[in-house]
Amino acid sequence: MTVQTRSFRRLAARTATEVFAPAVVVVAVSFAVGLHAGDTVGAGLLWGLLAALFASVIPFGAILLGVRRGQLSDHHVGRREQRRIPLLIALASVLVGLAVLALAGAPREMLALVTAMFVALAVTLVITHWWKVSAHAAVASGAAAILALTYGPALLVSYAAVAIVCWSRVELRDHTATQVLVGAVLGLLVGGSVFLLLR
Repeated sequence: MTVQTRSFRRLAARTATEVFAPAVVVVAVSFAVGLHAGDTVGAGLLWGLLAALFASVIPFGAILLGVRRGQLSDHHVGRREQRRIPLLIALASVLVGLAVLALAGAPREMLALVTAMFVALAVTLVITHWWKVSAHAAVASGAAAILALTYGPALLVSYAAVAIVCWSRVELRDHTATQVLVGAVLGLLVGGSVFLLLR
């Protein structure tokens, strides 16, 4: 492999890692489900905004603050031993978001989405205590499953993006093939199953 090819592969992998970062994917799936669940476009956008705020914006803001203070290595929290606090903050934020949505009378589909996020996060936290599972793969896979359940089997095509995410994490040597595979299965089985049961 030439230096130029290697550089291109690394650039492509870095771009995929950023474009399909968990914070970005959570925002996208929040609005996608919100628009499907809402009685009007305006209502759908509002539900999506609330879910995105508590499930993505606040947790990611906490991570950026941790990076700025030197408590976290990077915005992807690449070091496993640093992940516990950000995951606990995310769990608390998602739980508050779920309460806000429930009190605001959010549609059942939105409550199912945020509950699925909470359960998947909790499982990820438990696994991360011992092993570095890929959050990128888990979130992408869970989102793909939820999109397919919401909009129909045609959206299973979004698993092409999951494959790209998994490749990018291995290419950048942030994860092993096993870690991304387990993450993808976790997202599908945990996130997808909880959403399916509760919607």
